[in-house]
Amino acid sequence: MSRLAIVRQKYNPAGGAERIVSAILGQLKLQDELEPVLINRNWEQLDGVTVCRVNPFYLGSIWRDWSFARAARRAWQRMRADLVLSHERIPGCNVYRADDGVHAAWLDTRKKKYGFKARVAVFLNPFHLYMRQVERRMYSHPDFRGVICISEMVRRDVIDFIGLPSEKCHVIYNGIDTQRFNPRDARRNRERMRAELNIAADVPVMVFVGSGFNRKGLYQAIELIAQFPDVRLIVVGSDKKINWYRKVAIKFGVDARVYFVGSKSNVIDYYGMSDAFILPSVYEPFGLVIAEAMACGLPVFVSNRCGGAELVQENKTGWIASVTDHEQWVVNVKRWLDIKDHWYDLSIEVRESVLKFTEEKMVMEMIALFHELNKS
Repeated sequence: MSRLAIVRQKYNPAGGAERIVSAILGQLKLQDELEPVLINRNWEQLDGVTVCRVNPFYLGSIWRDWSFARAARRAWQRMRADLVLSHERIPGCNVYRADDGVHAAWLDTRKKKYGFKARVAVFLNPFHLYMRQVERRMYSHPDFRGVICISEMVRRDVIDFIGLPSEKCHVIYNGIDTQRFNPRDARRNRERMRAELNIAADVPVMVFVGSGFNRKGLYQAIELIAQFPDVRLIVVGSDKKINWYRKVAIKFGVDARVYFVGSKSNVIDYYGMSDAFILPSVYEPFGLVIAEAMACGLPVFVSNRCGGAELVQENKTGWIASVTDHEQWVVNVKRWLDIKDHWYDLSIEVRESVLKFTEEKMVMEMIALFHELNKS
């Protein structure tokens, strides 16, 4: 049996990447071809999976990532791993799963949107320089065999910004737990959830899920809601600048219609109480929450810089627009409101469109790739 080292530094139960790692480990336990070993700082103990904790001291983000990379590399060398799958940018890994996309592409998108201010911020922040250097070193390392791109968008970014040959870029979409995320279970507490927030049954509700509000476009979502007096917005997630976003809601006169509920473990209940999902991200390599919302039957409004937009059938299961094209977002929401009488049928169509993206399919494609790369 070949030993597969899986590297992920941090654990956040609400994080999309962490849920994907858990799904991968869960599926790998069911087969007898690869022995997974998880290398991390603080992951929860998992039955049937060997966990190797490395938690070196650090001060600041650069030292944090550098020290973990150094310790993780030593760990997989000691255990004589046959293949190393890293969810972190670590030179020396064999396969990188680009959960976070391409840092250079994110910086480029950010500069285009925010202009001179963003350029200055990037220049003054040494972490961005460190990340770009590590990214280049990882992709050019002699032990590097391939990258798992979680969307076609990420694949294009790797080719365009890194210059990696296309044959080393493998697109494997995130899998969804379609048994957990389904309309019936999601809507089970719909009436109670709405009652708790004093929202009437017939009021249109959109839900925003994610932490890191700036990158995920919460400002744009709040600005959009201001155009539609009958629509409510539920914000599920956290951010250190949350009070600033509360002031944004006041600025647009929608503070009574925007509900900041914080990070929640029962996110499915918030999908269930809502009628649509919105994520106007500046840069989102995939956005697992997009797929989960669709599995619960919610049509989605997403930006064209979301990898998860590739799951959307335009004007059928959702709507896509540039994050800077405010007028198009307004048009899209109007189209959704105009077909309110058909939302039930739309919900069925939305769910059916993502049922093929299962966790089992994702892991089987990854295992097939691991065997292919091991042979090479």
